[in-house]
Amino acid sequence: MIRFLPRWAAVLVTMSAMMLPAPVAASAQPTGATVTWAVQPADARGPDGRRWIEHTLDPGTVLTEHLAVRNFGDAPVVFALQAADGYLTDKGRFNMLTAGQESVDGGTWITLPETVTVEARQTTVVPFTITVPPDATPGDHPAGVAATVTSAGGTVAVQSRVGFRVMLRASGTVTAAVTVEDLTVRHEGSWNPFASGGVHLTYTARNSGNVAVTGAGTVRVGELFGLTGRTVSTAVPELLPGDSRQVEAHVGGVWGLGRYSTTVEVTPAVVTGDPADAQVRPTTVTVTGWTVPWPQLVFGVLVGILLLGWLAIARRRRRRLARMLDQARAEGRESVLAAD
Repeated sequence: MIRFLPRWAAVLVTMSAMMLPAPVAASAQPTGATVTWAVQPADARGPDGRRWIEHTLDPGTVLTEHLAVRNFGDAPVVFALQAADGYLTDKGRFNMLTAGQESVDGGTWITLPETVTVEARQTTVVPFTITVPPDATPGDHPAGVAATVTSAGGTVAVQSRVGFRVMLRASGTVTAAVTVEDLTVRHEGSWNPFASGGVHLTYTARNSGNVAVTGAGTVRVGELFGLTGRTVSTAVPELLPGDSRQVEAHVGGVWGLGRYSTTVEVTPAVVTGDPADAQVRPTTVTVTGWTVPWPQLVFGVLVGILLLGWLAIARRRRRRLARMLDQARAEGRESVLAAD
């Protein structure tokens, strides 16, 4: 959705330590007057059109970058500047740690001024430094930078902040890997013996590599020792290194006639940067389940009962007909003898 907004609106917003949808700008009332502002990547001259900052750097590298703070209000504002580790929320939105949380990764690589004063309806470019530790491990070290205003109304102070991602990658071997964990499979049958059921499955997708990835995969359910099967596609949302997310899928057209196998395959894809040199590690997990086809068994029993009943009735009719024929023959013989 961000790509449909003006370039300078591609920002992340956090109010009261919660991620909000990216607006054109954020508003707060620190001293009774409304403050509206935006923050975006820049060069030394001003905003440069990037949505976020992204670099692949060697350990020990020191790099100067810039951010632009735009004050849309009618009065000067002093903004607090912050850099912190980045993470993804449960809904998959990028966020950064709050001021009260300690950063231990990419957020510690960024050094920027504590505050910046931006005049009314002006834009101020702020340089900041990225210093990659000499012992930085290869892979992604996500961070974010933000400009913050604290509202002083009432008894509770509320911090409003606007910022953007700083996606930092330390050079070295890039590994894209997603591990499938805690795979559970449940067959959901139909009581209609002429209708198939389905398989519902859940699993935990964990980024076991060192770069941000998404995953494309398939789920195949095979029956009758592999003679029949159904396949559906699945998708793993963006995962930062070490992150995990639960994935669900449903495969229809599964009858559940005894033994069935479920195979999950996931192939990771690098989200940012050049994936050409990445070591991509697909994952395949298979589990086997058993189900009793009760509707078909009940139907078969009923059919069997009806068939046995029909056979019994047919036998009785044949016996009755045989008796009637025997009686007719006997009466015929008696009539002949009486005539003699």
